[in-house]
Amino acid sequence: TCQKKKMQSLSFQVILIRHSLTFFLVTTGFLTVQFILRVLCFARKPKRFGTFTIARAAASCAKVKEWDSAMPWQAILPFSSTPWLVFPFSGSLSSFLAGTQVTVEIHPKDTTPQLFKKLSFGKGTAQALNPGRVGQGWEAYPWDKSSLKSMPVDLQQFEKLDAYALKVSLELVKALLKQARTDLEKVRAIWMWICHHIGRLRSSVEKIRLLFKPEVSCRTLLFPFSIAGVQCMKLSGYSKGYGYKMGQTFTGDSDHAWNAVYLDGRWHLLDSTWGSGAVDDSFTKFTFRYNEFYFLTHPALFINNHFPDNSNWQLLKPTLSLKDFENNMLHNSNFYMLGLLTAHPETAVIQTVNGKASVSVDCRSATLFTFKLKGTDEHGLMTLKKHGMKLDIYPQKTGSHKLQIFAKPSKASEDVYNCVLEYVVECKSVDKAMRFPKDLHQPVGPSWFTERQGFLRPSHPDPIIHTNDGRCSVTFTLGKDISVLASLHSDNSSLTEDMRRRHIMQIHRRNQIELKIHLPHTGNFVLKIYAKKKSDPGNYDYIFNYLITCLNTEVKWPAFPQSYSKWVEDYEILEPLSGLLPANRNVQFKLKMHGVAKVLVQAENTYPLTQSRDHWEGTCNTSGCREVFVMVHENANHSFYSHVLKYEVETQ
Repeated sequence: TCQKKKMQSLSFQVILIRHSLTFFLVTTGFLTVQFILRVLCFARKPKRFGTFTIARAAASCAKVKEWDSAMPWQAILPFSSTPWLVFPFSGSLSSFLAGTQVTVEIHPKDTTPQLFKKLSFGKGTAQALNPGRVGQGWEAYPWDKSSLKSMPVDLQQFEKLDAYALKVSLELVKALLKQARTDLEKVRAIWMWICHHIGRLRSSVEKIRLLFKPEVSCRTLLFPFSIAGVQCMKLSGYSKGYGYKMGQTFTGDSDHAWNAVYLDGRWHLLDSTWGSGAVDDSFTKFTFRYNEFYFLTHPALFINNHFPDNSNWQLLKPTLSLKDFENNMLHNSNFYMLGLLTAHPETAVIQTVNGKASVSVDCRSATLFTFKLKGTDEHGLMTLKKHGMKLDIYPQKTGSHKLQIFAKPSKASEDVYNCVLEYVVECKSVDKAMRFPKDLHQPVGPSWFTERQGFLRPSHPDPIIHTNDGRCSVTFTLGKDISVLASLHSDNSSLTEDMRRRHIMQIHRRNQIELKIHLPHTGNFVLKIYAKKKSDPGNYDYIFNYLITCLNTEVKWPAFPQSYSKWVEDYEILEPLSGLLPANRNVQFKLKMHGVAKVLVQAENTYPLTQSRDHWEGTCNTSGCREVFVMVHENANHSFYSHVLKYEVETQ
């Protein structure tokens, strides 16, 4: 424009910004200041530089009595076409008098301001922005996953400043800035004030519609930064915010605005709109919820849901295309605030392969996860890893399915999971064989969490146990003072609660426990494991579960014998393991029992067992009886026997 209109006068509207955050729109009824600028192009560098001479001021500032002539100001001169110019300066308004010459740079709109250059003009001083392109002396922001911020930030050092910012009123913002010693502290103080005060004003429908527009918050953020002497830019572009639908494309005008601030020789990004809370899609309800994530967010993370109109403001090298932005997985602030690092796949839409889709998440520390596929967790298998999780999804209907991943810190006191990921799963075929029991609880299998509960060194580290003959066993090393309860569940069984437990036999050997499982029939089963402290008289707490599968249709194992309270934890049945004995047969008994004087087997007749080393053994005939009991004589001086086991006898 300057090249085409050499020596011609150009008219610009100037917005003056004062320290109290009061701003004046250039409209009728408000203060209007217009400068007529004469362009004088340098002969040597006509393509880059120009000298602007202020010829006259169309409005007198003397009419505004409350303004302090010694107060710093910032002038923003927006171009409506290709070029743009941001010219900040400090000094008094009286410095801008006719005849003052200022050297500036004019660049195309697709460039990014980077460096400051001190200039001298008239009675004041100025800091001019020196734009440049990413890749031309511009250092991108690589993310090493060690921090969510684009510069070192110690939030603990801000505690006193943050607390003060929350109490300061609009009239005392100047006092707030006096509490800040560095530019970073100034930015922090203003950020906290904006997020907590502007956010809390959005309490009614009218105020929501008026105030909860991103460009308002961004303009508001510009003003105190200019007073604080910190460079701040308003940026606009597309966002994956409230109302965003997975996989949608972006066209037309920008839908969001945010800011960039200049600290320690680099630009940094922040979003005070999203930092102050959330609004629903209809803009009828705002919830104030401070979000630290959007303060100086690392560009590698900010690009996940902010796509600027000017790609250079991504502050990335190479920059991301709009198509990639549309296709990439959305990681909301919860994802990173919980210490999650990456998710695979990285696209929002997943195609199943042979009826299966897989998702994995990597994280810094131990994190608990769960999921919902169309509102239920029935059609998946989630396993916890030391630094993340893996999820296999098996939709039982073709079509599109919404998949949500939830997470919470492992040491969180509240049982509240936050949504961290959303996918769309496109299923073209169904794997009917992978239909899981309704009682299967996510996550499945042992993990770091079960280790914390005292279940160490599992014999089966995988979540699924396959058995061909319907029998299997699982062993653990137990922590101290742990009592275990286990039960078996299936959609195709009508087992009572007692029979669910009797298909599992516990065997204790010192600090180890073995769970022997005999399946009542073919199919998929859930082995649920509960625990409590032995010294705790309360109920058992659920710990985890396995999925047990058996395809052998001939499997039909009876339950183990029923045990009574006198059956001590470290007793062990060597034979017979089946709780159902054949009729009219001699049955061999072999039991590991200690601390007893005598052991008897009572059928139609009574059969004493003989002690041999560490076990008792003998034979019993099942003729003429329907039940067989094992009894112990605990004290040789007493005649009282206690029942410890009960067997059933087959009917002819």
